[in-house]
Amino acid sequence: MATAALPTRDDFAALLEETLGADGTFEGKVVKGIVTAIENDLAVIDVGLKSEGRVRLSEFAAPGQKADLKVGDEVEVFVDRVENMHGEAMLSRDRARREAAWDKLEQEFTKSARVDGVIFGRVKGGFTVDLDGAVAFLPGSQVDIRPVRDVQPLMDIPQPFQILKMDRKRGNIVVSRRAILEESRAEARTGLISTLSEGQIIDGVVKNITDYGAFVDLGGIDGLLHVTDMSYKRVNHPSEVINIGDTVKVQIVRINKDTQRISLGMKQLESDPWEGAEAKYAIGTKLSGRVTNITEYGAFVELEPGIEGLVHVSEMSWTKKNVHPGKIVSTSQEVEVIVLEVDSEKRRVSLGLKQAISNPWEQFEADHPVGSTVEGEVKNSTEFGLFIGLDGDVDGMVHMSDIAWGISGEDALNLHRKGETVQAIVLAIEADKERISLGMKQLEKGAPAMAGSAAATSGASVAKNAIVTVTVLEVRDGGLEVQIGDDGATGFIKRSDLGRDRDEQRAERFQTGQKFDAMVTGFDRSKKPTFSIKAMQMAEEKQAVAQYGSSDSGASLGDILGEALKAREPKA
Repeated sequence: MATAALPTRDDFAALLEETLGADGTFEGKVVKGIVTAIENDLAVIDVGLKSEGRVRLSEFAAPGQKADLKVGDEVEVFVDRVENMHGEAMLSRDRARREAAWDKLEQEFTKSARVDGVIFGRVKGGFTVDLDGAVAFLPGSQVDIRPVRDVQPLMDIPQPFQILKMDRKRGNIVVSRRAILEESRAEARTGLISTLSEGQIIDGVVKNITDYGAFVDLGGIDGLLHVTDMSYKRVNHPSEVINIGDTVKVQIVRINKDTQRISLGMKQLESDPWEGAEAKYAIGTKLSGRVTNITEYGAFVELEPGIEGLVHVSEMSWTKKNVHPGKIVSTSQEVEVIVLEVDSEKRRVSLGLKQAISNPWEQFEADHPVGSTVEGEVKNSTEFGLFIGLDGDVDGMVHMSDIAWGISGEDALNLHRKGETVQAIVLAIEADKERISLGMKQLEKGAPAMAGSAAATSGASVAKNAIVTVTVLEVRDGGLEVQIGDDGATGFIKRSDLGRDRDEQRAERFQTGQKFDAMVTGFDRSKKPTFSIKAMQMAEEKQAVAQYGSSDSGASLGDILGEALKAREPKA
């Protein structure tokens, strides 16, 4: 039996020249060699160098298997060094496989083609992948479309990957399994979307819930069920209606084939409560409802599941102005409201809370007609009058000219303090404008009666600086208690105001019932008038001097006063 002749050195030389090129450089290259012997777990390989090299048999075998290698086999190895300290060539089968793998991977990377690999280890931030000899890094975020808790089922299984990055000098390769899955999923989504249509009713499984809605799996593709499409009634959070894992029946509301987004709805499968709402909620109808939400501009009241109306802050209270709605009503409170306006197209109902109760201004007018006397607390003082708190939580205003006779402005306003309880008479009521006019001076003794009464035409009045006839009611050491006329306002004349001269300032010179003229000089804090004979005399003297001439003309003061008194005498 003939045996094959072993290759000669010349054959090796030709082979090496073909492999290495004209420069004949060995180190750092993959070359072909012949297995000349197998010693224990080592293969002796001749690559045509001065000495042979040895390579472990495990480098020629797949993981967990034995090497199928015999003497005479031709193999490819990587030359690390031509000669080590023992004079042997340093060869590596693994390096040869890696170099070959890199060459192939670079070609696949250029074409953006998929490559096959096996996940075989775990490292910080991800996993290692064997790409037929080249080791690549698989980041944890690139393992699957969604986070994977247990990667063990994916290890040691050949599967496709996408090369994201390559750097041969640094020996760095980054791959992605997620890119392959997304590409496959996109293809599946495109195919599935082509089978769906808007308006179609389909079952799905709730996969995830967010604040704004839920994602529903329609059998390989997800659709968004927005919170506003879950029910016609108010839904604060999707978890109030559905839970993860629930099977729900939904309608496809909209399909965007460009973005492959699907919008779903559940309320579309229910009857619309707004159908016939205008007839059901006629303007002026009184209804009961529950407060569902409170904002700065008002409160929402649920009239029935799916229909809510807004009570604007201006329609919440007759008397409470510029307050937050939360101080008038509370969430979940049952309230009675009146329908003010209905717009079915915009799905809006305007409601009134204050209209459901009687108007306190109209009620006040019915209980306290013009001319009646009321009592209340001074709530506030302004530059033009006083505001008085009245029955029904309404306010009435006393203009400063109606506080006291003969006094107005700041002097009149200063007669009363905030918190003081006072009495007043109702002068006018304008319920539509929410105005009540009050008067306090009209209750004073001797004050003119209100318009329309008999006393109102008598001409009686008490004004500052007016000259009036008074009757002595009582003689005291400090002065006189007097009254205007027989039934007018009462007041006091101090001793010092009984005359200009000291002899005239004696109270005992007057008698009870005596009448004389005096000037109204002002009002005390109880709004009683104060009088003065002295002030009247001085005013008459001043007037007489101005009318008849000064004392410089030669006439005496007595002459001037005499003339003045003559002028006051009635003519025959």
